Amino acid sequence: MQLDQRLRALYPDASGRSRKQWLATSRVRVNGAVVRRGDAPVGADDRVELTAPPPPACPQPLGLLHEDQDILVVDKPSGLLSVATEGERTRTAYRLLRDWVAARGPAGARLFIVHRLDRETSGLIVFAKTVSAKRALQSQFAARSVERVYVALVEGVPPTMEGTLTSRLTENRSLRVRPTSDRRAGREAITRYRVVARRREGTLLELRLVTGRRGQIRAQLAAAGHPIAGDREYGARTDPLRRLALHATRLGFAHPRGGRVVFESPPPPAFGRRPA
Repeated sequence: MQLDQRLRALYPDASGRSRKQWLATSRVRVNGAVVRRGDAPVGADDRVELTAPPPPACPQPLGLLHEDQDILVVDKPSGLLSVATEGERTRTAYRLLRDWVAARGPAGARLFIVHRLDRETSGLIVFAKTVSAKRALQSQFAARSVERVYVALVEGVPPTMEGTLTSRLTENRSLRVRPTSDRRAGREAITRYRVVARRREGTLLELRLVTGRRGQIRAQLAAAGHPIAGDREYGARTDPLRRLALHATRLGFAHPRGGRVVFESPPPPAFGRRPA
């Protein structure tokens, strides 16, 4: 008897397409060994088993870097929202991952937002899988103890090889972030930068957030006369990468269950040499 015939006898309600999928996805075992050919011979005493389907893969276009019972860290591409807006509520990193977690986990499995990246920014983002983990992580962001490092390709050449951008940022009614000279307005924003490389297209910077205001890096670099390449909203004149040239490359924090964890995501090759 052939294996497909045995499967048809064992699972009479299954379609031929289903049986082919079982074989193609390595779900069929004969005497404990995976067999993918339906025409493989099987004897009357051979043990044929159908294993459980594999868990669904991390939803594209996200890249899974780490997952445990408390946190989930992914690499988000440019062009994908972190969380919903009035104009887009379904295709977001949070929605894709929330549905994925719910489909794989026990009933009631949830996902919680901790922080976010702009739609145009790529790189690392962490989500919490429990309420306690969410509170632990958000308290670290509030205390400025989270290590957040970005790489950006900017227009022009900064006057010094390293420095600190300090300003107060405000938002207008359209949520546009701008520095203000009014010390009583806005919120303090601090970013440290280091020149990594000078390229024909601009200057590659490593940026470390001290504070984490929305739009902080983009607004501060534009105000300093060095907008991020591809950032038309903040006055960039060039777009060599055909996207906003900003990538969250390093994320470090205290794990909710103890110990410090650090995750890294190399910038896309088009950015050039990554920071040392």
